[in-house]
Amino acid sequence: MQVHVDLAVCQSHGQCVFGAPDVFSFDDDDQLRYSPSPPEERRADVIRAASACPVRAITVGPSGSGRPAA
Repeated sequence: MQVHVDLAVCQSHGQCVFGAPDVFSFDDDDQLRYSPSPPEERRADVIRAASACPVRAITVGPSGSGRPAA
């Protein structure tokens, strides 16, 4: 699975952090950090986290696909 967050679009609402805290987090400066290749078994939580993003900054695609599908 490939995850991409458009940080130019992200407004740090944090819904993704609640949905998949082992994949998305905030650093000490409240900047979003994320794992671009989380384990496949986390897919359901990552998709739920992406769906919860109010500005749709997160895309999820299959592994090895390069940039995730929109």
